[in-house]
Amino acid sequence: MMTSSPTQPITLLICALGGEGGGVLAEWLAAIARHAGYPAQATSIPGVAQRTGATTYYLEFWPEHERTLGGRRPVFGLTPLPGKLDLLVSSELLETVRQIGNGMATRERGCVISSTARALTTAERMPLGDGRWDEAQLAAVVQAHAARHHVLDMARLTREAGTVVSSVMLGCIAASGVLPFTRADYEAVVGEGGGGAAKASLRGFALGLEAVQQQREQARTVLELLGQQAPDGAAQVNHSSAAAAIAQAFPPALRERIGLGHARAVDYQDAAYGQLYLQRLQRLWDAERAAGATAGEATHEAARWLALWMAFDDIVRVAHLKAVGSRRERVRREVKAGEGDLLKVYDHFKPGVPEFAGLLPAGLARRLTRWDATRLARGDKPWARPLKLGTHTVFGMLALRTLASMKWLRRRGERFATEQRLIEQWLDGIVQGLAASPALGLEIARCGRLIKGYGSTNERGKNNLLHVLEHLAQAPALPDPAQRAEAIAAARTAALQDEGGKALDAALRAHGAPARPLREQPIHWVRKPGTRQSTTASAR
Repeated sequence: MMTSSPTQPITLLICALGGEGGGVLAEWLAAIARHAGYPAQATSIPGVAQRTGATTYYLEFWPEHERTLGGRRPVFGLTPLPGKLDLLVSSELLETVRQIGNGMATRERGCVISSTARALTTAERMPLGDGRWDEAQLAAVVQAHAARHHVLDMARLTREAGTVVSSVMLGCIAASGVLPFTRADYEAVVGEGGGGAAKASLRGFALGLEAVQQQREQARTVLELLGQQAPDGAAQVNHSSAAAAIAQAFPPALRERIGLGHARAVDYQDAAYGQLYLQRLQRLWDAERAAGATAGEATHEAARWLALWMAFDDIVRVAHLKAVGSRRERVRREVKAGEGDLLKVYDHFKPGVPEFAGLLPAGLARRLTRWDATRLARGDKPWARPLKLGTHTVFGMLALRTLASMKWLRRRGERFATEQRLIEQWLDGIVQGLAASPALGLEIARCGRLIKGYGSTNERGKNNLLHVLEHLAQAPALPDPAQRAEAIAAARTAALQDEGGKALDAALRAHGAPARPLREQPIHWVRKPGTRQSTTASAR
C-alpha cells in the first residue's frame, strides 16, 4: 500500500543504534530498489552520543518503474521534512518517540514501525531509583501520533534468528506495504552470496515480515468486528487453578501484574509460596475496598515490589539462573559461537559469610556471623570463598544444579525468616495506612521500591524502609494522614536520589522525624609497605 502520489517520492527514515547494521539496511534497500527497477537515493546522518551512537538513514524511492520514465531521472531530497514522511522505522522505542517529537510522524500521514527494545540513556541510568521512562507511555505516544503503527519486540526476533536487528527491520518494512517491491526482490538481495550470514539474515527478514503481517491481519479483523464486541469480562479463559483464583479474587486491572508476580514466586520457591503471595495481596485488596479505594492502586503497586522482595537473591537463586538451559544458548549467541565451535564457560563465585549464614538455622547463623564480626574487629577482611566452576563440564553443571535444587533449605534458613518478618511489617504498614487514608497506604506501598540490589545495598534499603515506617507512617507530629503521605513520598524520593543517605536524613528532619542512627564502621589504619603492623579502630 503506497502512501505517496505518483508525482512524489516515497520517503523512509531509519533510526538505528551503533552496531545494529543500520548502514547495511540502507544499502540493502537501495540495492533492492535497483534490483526491482525503481529509482532511489539514500543518505545517512550520524548521531552525537545518543546512547551507543544513533544514526538516521534517509531514503527516497520513486513510485514509478524506470521503464515508464522515458529516460528522465527524478530529483531527490537529502533530508527528511517534518510531516512529509511515509515510513519511520526504529530499533529503539525512545528514539522512535524522539523522532515523533521532531514531527517526523503525524496522524494525517505516515506509518511507524518500532521495536519495544530500550537502550537506556545516561540520564536514565544516573538515579539510584528507577529512572527509566515508562514504556507504556512511550508506546502511547507512538499510537497517538501515527496514522498507522506496528510496535513489536524486534530484539526477541533477532535472537531467534541469530542475526542482527537490521534484517528483522527489513522484514518489517517489506510487510508494511509502503514500498512497491515484492518479497522475491528483498530475498534476492539479502541472500546474495549465500553463506551462514546470509541465511541468518533471511531468517530475521522472514520473522520480521511475518510479525508485521500478523499485526496487519489482526487489525483488519478488529475493524471488521467493531460492531460485534464481546461483553466485558469475556476474555480468553485460562483454565489453570492459579489464574482462576486470581480472576476470582482480583479485578481485571490487577490480574496481569499479579499473575506475573505469582509466577515469579512459584518459580523461586514452590506453589505454596505462590499461594502466600496471593494471600498477602488479597489482604491488601480487602483493606483497600474497606477504605473505599476500589481502583486498587495500592495493591497494584505492592504486587510488583512484593514479588521482587519475596524472590530475594541468594546463592540458590544465582545457581538456578546460571543452570537453566536457555542461558547457555544466550551465551552462544552473545559470543557468536558457530555450530562446530567448542564453547567453554567458567563462572566465578565468591560467597561470603552472609550468603552461607542465610541458609543456616538461626542459631548457627548467629554463631557464624559473630565469628566473622570478630575477624573484622581485629582488622581482617570479611571471609569469602572464591570459586571457579567450568559450567561447560559435567562436574560444573552438576554442582550448579545440585545447589539450585536446594530450595528446601531456604525455609529453614535464618535469612528467609528475617525477610518474611520484614515483609509482613511492611504489609502491616500498608494496611494501617489504608485504614487512615488510601493515599497514605499507596505511599507506603510505593516504599517497596527501596528494597533492591544485594549485599550492603539491600540492607541499606531495608533499614531505610523500616525507619520510614517507624517514624513517618505513625508520626505523632503529623496527625493528618495527608501530611504523613506527603512526608513519606518526600523521604522515599530522597532515599532514591542519594546513596549516602544525607538527603534522606534531611527529609526526615524536615518532617519532624529523627535522622537515621549512625552505624559503627571499622577504620583500618594501614602502615607503609614493608611494615608488619596495622591498626584497626571502630568509629561512629
